[in-house]
Amino acid sequence: MARIREWKEKDLLIFFLPPYSPELNLVEILWRRIKYQWLPFDAYRCFQNLKERLSYVLKNFGTLYDIIF
Repeated sequence: MARIREWKEKDLLIFFLPPYSPELNLVEILWRRIKYQWLPFDAYRCFQNLKERLSYVLKNFGTLYDIIF
């Protein structure tokens, strides 16, 4: 607690986050975009198809698929 007072005096603010914050986790943001926007519905027909479609999206992330914050 003494450190927190010291940090506040130096205008350093500490924010305690909940144990799990998916809206702040970049991997969760990426997965949500893949799952709901980039994967076609037929990707879920079988596991092999899902692996192929997911692999395609991940290989093309940054060119065909992009997230702009």
